[in-house]
This record gives sequence, C-alpha cells and structure tokens, in this order.
Amino acid sequence: MSDVELFCEKSFSGADQEIVDRFVEFQNALIEADTEKLDEILSDDFRLTQAPNRSQVKGEFISEVEDGSMDFSKSDIMDPTILFDDDESASLISKVRLTAKVYGRELRWISNTVANFRKTDGIWHIVGWES
Repeated sequence: MSDVELFCEKSFSGADQEIVDRFVEFQNALIEADTEKLDEILSDDFRLTQAPNRSQVKGEFISEVEDGSMDFSKSDIMDPTILFDDDESASLISKVRLTAKVYGRELRWISNTVANFRKTDGIWHIVGWES
C-alpha cells in the first residue's frame, strides 16, 4: 500500500496527468524525506505558504524535511482539479489529507491545497504550495 493515495473519479490525460503525477511524486518525496528529489521537483523560487503568518522558501522547507522537523507519513489527494494559465503555467487545486509529525507533534489534517506549477525545459516544477 502506498503512502500517497489519489482519490478521484475523473481521469486525466496529457499535461493534466503530468501535473497530477508530479504532485504525487512530490508527496512521495516528502514522505520518504528524499531531499534530492524535492530539490529536483521544486523550483529555485519555490515558496510554501501554510498560514497567513507562515511562509518558507525552498531551502528552509527542504531543511526541515531533512532534519525531521516536518516528518510526513501519509498523503491523500482528493479530487484534484488542474487549471492552466497558459501552456507552461498551471495550478493543481485539491483537498489533501496529511499525516505528519511537525516539530515532534503528531498531526493529521485536511487542507485546501493549491500547488502552482511552471514548465521549464519540458519539465513541470512546483513554484508554490499553499496548504
């Protein structure tokens, strides 16, 4: 059983499927604390926004995954929708149920998630994650 599950009745194809697959890959990298994969998936200007008062840049985020401050163990992606700004810019909108230890505290929550993507050299990268 995978630690990342996609709950969705619709099917995707083309760029939509690429983005969904990339987001699943991102969630797996979080759970596996695979900082090399995270570095590859996230754009250099990546920004995580968790609450009105909490925002992190790529290096800070990866560092907290690496040192175990944010230790993800399960992700359920529910009914994602893909919206395109143009051929190289898109957003994945979904509810995501995450299970993690955050600064030692075990948490499980559902967030309204927006992951912003940009395609560079034919590869989708995440430039922002609002969770």
